[in-house]
Amino acid sequence: MTYRLLIAAAFVFSLADSTCFPAEIQDWRAWRGPLANGSVEKGSFPHEFNAEKFLWKVELPGKGCSTPIVLDSRIYLTCPVDGKDALLCFDADGRELWRTAFGPENAGKHRNGSGSNASPVTDGEAVFVYFKSGTFAVVELDGSVRWKTDLVERFGKANLFWDHGTSPVLTSNHVVMTRMHNGESWLAAFDKASGEIAWKVARNYETPVECDHGYTTPLVIQHQGQESLLVWGAQHLTIHNASNGVVSWSCGNFNPDGNKLWPQIATPVIVGDIAIIAYGRNDRGIPRLYGIRLTGSGDVTAAAHVWQRDDVGTFVPTPAAYKGRVYLVRDRGEVACLDPATGETVWEAAFPKHRSNYYASPLIAGGKLFAPREDGAVFVASVADGQFKLLAENDMEESVIGSPVPMGNRILIRGEKHLFCAAGE
Repeated sequence: MTYRLLIAAAFVFSLADSTCFPAEIQDWRAWRGPLANGSVEKGSFPHEFNAEKFLWKVELPGKGCSTPIVLDSRIYLTCPVDGKDALLCFDADGRELWRTAFGPENAGKHRNGSGSNASPVTDGEAVFVYFKSGTFAVVELDGSVRWKTDLVERFGKANLFWDHGTSPVLTSNHVVMTRMHNGESWLAAFDKASGEIAWKVARNYETPVECDHGYTTPLVIQHQGQESLLVWGAQHLTIHNASNGVVSWSCGNFNPDGNKLWPQIATPVIVGDIAIIAYGRNDRGIPRLYGIRLTGSGDVTAAAHVWQRDDVGTFVPTPAAYKGRVYLVRDRGEVACLDPATGETVWEAAFPKHRSNYYASPLIAGGKLFAPREDGAVFVASVADGQFKLLAENDMEESVIGSPVPMGNRILIRGEKHLFCAAGE
């Protein structure tokens, strides 16, 4: 059976022709886009821009590391405002339309972290947000609050070594959050309209130190004809029925040697019926990359591992999928294009060497690969013809941790201090 992400018809829109923007703008309703793979195939996008060359930029009121989303020509992003968690809304020209503030932020402790790490998500009717402080809320498209709650007050604080990273995801009926940490780990679904818990299931596994720390975001998929959730954390990949949270499929054996200090940061990406799992510590020269077939039911550990590599991987940036291939931007700027069915390398390349790392997840838009480095250099390379060609190095002059986002024929870059919008000639 071929697996694909469950995407409602309303999530798919035609890209605007590059000469008629902004008549139509493709929605980008969640962190990794409408197919949760960090890519869009069509469109004409700019590759030369920087801190002085852009269509518009707006100053942000505080430091946030989340990725913006786009709905109906409006941009939504989480950001602290006067020390409080907040959601901001901008129009396509960068004019702020409204801001909705909540309680005090819990600022990030990592240099590249913040209290606004989790990205918002929308179902087209409201925007769902989560913050490190525990604030979990739904905001109407006019900025009013439908409901809010505090997951830290209700279920205790997250015992993570670094800052919270998991973003909320939407199923047909619920908004879902996960907590995978050193403590009671769980997966919970909340009613979109009322915020009441529809179900909450434990997700606990014994692991070496820090290997139970999860920063990944679940994926909504179809599994055996049912809407389901694919969850990666605590050295296990699991599939849960979206209606009740019950585990229908599980796969382990990702760390048979019992290595310590291996948290899960990169979210899986799916191509066909293969999930690509980046694990290990690529940042320390110990990469692991797995191809897992999403078939069967129950404990499929013995049969699901299709391929494994220990010479290529990524620790923080989530891979992207584009036209049947998987693309890795590794933590030090190496780039790899892989065949997801076999794990074999199609080609390898690298961005210019530098002491700074890559924390943002890459975007592929219209055959161009966008890869921000933590110091604010945004590299753009062509991958359209099956080969790598560096097109530009763009200096935004401030840290960039959020992922780039396409908007019509434009690219949004969320920096530490500004939101930039770049467009072609």
